[in-house]
Amino acid sequence: MEFRAIINGKKVLNDNWLEIINPSDQKVAGRVTALSEKEISEAFEVARNSQLKWSQTKLLDRIMVLKKFRDLIENNSLKIAQIMSLEIAKGLKDSQIEVQRTLELIDYTFEEAKRLNPLALTGEEFGVENKLGVFSRVPKGVVLAISPFNYPVNLSLAKIFPALVTGNTVVFKPATAGSLVGAFLGELSLEANLPPGIFNVVTGRGREIGDLITANPQINFISFTGSVGVGEHLKSISQTKDFVLELGGKDPALVLDDQNLEINAKEIVAGAFGYSGQRCTAIKRVLTTDEIADKLVPLLLKEVKKLKVGYPNDNPDIVPMIDEKSAEFVQTLVDDAKEKKAKIIFGGNRKKNMFEPTLVDYVTKDMKLAWEEPFGPVLPILRLKSVGEMIEIANESNFGLQASIFSRDINQAIKIAKALNCGTVNINGKSQRGPDSFPFSGIKDSGMGVQGVREALLSMTRFKGIVINYK
Repeated sequence: MEFRAIINGKKVLNDNWLEIINPSDQKVAGRVTALSEKEISEAFEVARNSQLKWSQTKLLDRIMVLKKFRDLIENNSLKIAQIMSLEIAKGLKDSQIEVQRTLELIDYTFEEAKRLNPLALTGEEFGVENKLGVFSRVPKGVVLAISPFNYPVNLSLAKIFPALVTGNTVVFKPATAGSLVGAFLGELSLEANLPPGIFNVVTGRGREIGDLITANPQINFISFTGSVGVGEHLKSISQTKDFVLELGGKDPALVLDDQNLEINAKEIVAGAFGYSGQRCTAIKRVLTTDEIADKLVPLLLKEVKKLKVGYPNDNPDIVPMIDEKSAEFVQTLVDDAKEKKAKIIFGGNRKKNMFEPTLVDYVTKDMKLAWEEPFGPVLPILRLKSVGEMIEIANESNFGLQASIFSRDINQAIKIAKALNCGTVNINGKSQRGPDSFPFSGIKDSGMGVQGVREALLSMTRFKGIVINYK
């Protein structure tokens, strides 16, 4: 496969290419354009130049234009899923679900955009008569959308469509692994005849062109999903202070009683090992007591043993990790825990970037696995003395994305949920991103700002008021 970057409604015809590696066989899956500094600058320039006209287009007309793009995504949904599976080793079934979920998100975005109604206010409550203020939402300008490898369709289009429907223009940089499907979406935008310049797809290796993209002075708003390190660097070099950042997580599951442990074990394993744990919302540690752990760990083991390991076309639970470097990092965390007397209940081995589903018991606070995000198929169990200690350990993390609480005592669960310092707490369910209509946010090293359909529309717009003075 060979896809080109898109700037100003045209394919970029240079002779520089970036090869994308298939994680399943380490062979070249395809290639995308590797842009130069001049070409990247042009992308932002045309986005700026086309923004005013696009913003002056009526909302329903913008939706009509964008719906053609949406329908082409639906018509090519199988091909999109196949490209995704090839370049990020996600199961084909899961890839198809991601595309369908995203189509529903786009439809919801169109409807929610119609409900961004102006506010009409008077000054009478402050004793000011004869003033009527009308405050409308207007676009911020040029949006830079940077997506991650793990959800290259959903987490791209969840940025792109809210930006475009509200009258912004977009420069879209897909992750290196994810560039094939990202560039293919760009080709579909050409087929949809989007106005030139409103949607530009820039490709190239992130570490080589990242600073050229993120430091451009034309940017008004950045929506980024990716690693903590890149997110912090982005904030330090960008000339805009207007961000939504979705970074990492170390989401804990607090198991508070021994009721429904079989059901809870299924939920925890599903939350920890889906897409090989390569999700910011994956359950990344279990916090419980010795007494409960003695009953829970055998049930977790039973569920982990059921996990199917394989390659995307077989729709397994555990697929190859995105690259060997990522698998090596997970191995260092597991080895460190093992050296410090943690017990490997299952797994712990890898072959290149295929990492076995791994269950690690007796993890203690001095082990890296208790604190660092593996972003892989590893689940540590920390045996603690009390619920108070569970809360303390959960809150001590430098991450604050999500948490799960498993308890039949709803009063206790709600009380603990209020004490946990994170964006979202799930009671009797795994941590997860959806539904896409829900606000989604993290604190500390997990990010800043709020995502979700309505929240994206609000974050990419600002109030503009017109005050009428009358007699």
